[in-house]
Amino acid sequence: MRLTLEKVLWGCTILIIGMGLIALYSATYDNVRVTQRIFYDQLVCAGLGFIVMYILSKIDYRRFYDVAYGFYALNVVLLILVLVMGRHALGATRWIQLGPISFQPSELSKLALILALGRYISDRKPVLSFGFFTKTQEFVRQFLFPLGMTGLLMLLIFKQPDLGTSLLLGGMFITMVFAGGIDYKIVFGFLGLCTVLSPFAWLILKPYQKDRLLVFLNPNIDPLGAGYTIIQSKIAIGSGQIFGKGWLSGTQNQLNFLPERHTDFIFSVIGEEWGLIGTMTLLFLYFILIMTSIQIAAQMKDRFGMIVTMGIVSIYTLQVVINIGMVIGMFPIVGLTLPLVSYGRSSFLVSVIMMGFLLNLSKKRTIF
Repeated sequence: MRLTLEKVLWGCTILIIGMGLIALYSATYDNVRVTQRIFYDQLVCAGLGFIVMYILSKIDYRRFYDVAYGFYALNVVLLILVLVMGRHALGATRWIQLGPISFQPSELSKLALILALGRYISDRKPVLSFGFFTKTQEFVRQFLFPLGMTGLLMLLIFKQPDLGTSLLLGGMFITMVFAGGIDYKIVFGFLGLCTVLSPFAWLILKPYQKDRLLVFLNPNIDPLGAGYTIIQSKIAIGSGQIFGKGWLSGTQNQLNFLPERHTDFIFSVIGEEWGLIGTMTLLFLYFILIMTSIQIAAQMKDRFGMIVTMGIVSIYTLQVVINIGMVIGMFPIVGLTLPLVSYGRSSFLVSVIMMGFLLNLSKKRTIF
């Protein structure tokens, strides 16, 4: 039986979510900080997610082109509402509470920006003249305007504060404008400028964000404070060795040495209990999912669909790389979840919605 791109996406998604649920059950099995209710909450979200994926795979994706700017504007309003009347928890104001339900508009920003940039970049027409003023105008249209669209969301999210998601949108912007055909000199020039200005970012960081950067350089500078989580995470992953300690048998996990193991640090649970074999299996599934998505983008005849696909690919790739790099000490801790694995209603549902888009795009080959 020949595997289609759609079947590969379904298979990888189901297996990744399945591994995440098994790890989440272990992470909440004897957790003194959270109850096992969140496992069943995630299980319900997974069931709803599969339904959402199936429905989105059947809808003509051109309809999302029509609502892209409206969805972006709605997301801006929601991000402003978060700053004005959002729910404060864990040192940040990121949630809007509607009765018993809370959600993070910053997670919706990923989808809103992908659609808005996809429409804007795909609408751009080629330039026929090459005078100075024409080039300047084209630079504004090709780069500065989409940069402003991205920067507005980044600023509102950074104010929550949520540095991880803010940086994630920046990386997605670079990928999408590059996929849209912008001159690579502009992209690399912008990245170079960001590198030069990056030391000045220290002045606008919150105290806990500065602590995370210092701990990244030397976790032992505060082993019982800011460096505690990353130290315990590396101990957990390293102690798993090749085959792991077995399900529900991880000492750092079950003895409650590892904080936030149900969200940002769930990869540490997989590393401790399933070892190198388990972590490499998960990474292989992500690799297949991402490469299949790139293949979908390469086959798209529709410019909007291609750019949206690359935006989704960039989100998944960056989030997986940053999260895993974070829990093994290669990157500073920035508070990003592992897609389809970590607990979190908003993050999980946005991830499956993006998978539904990919399933849809894998079928469509017409030009519009």
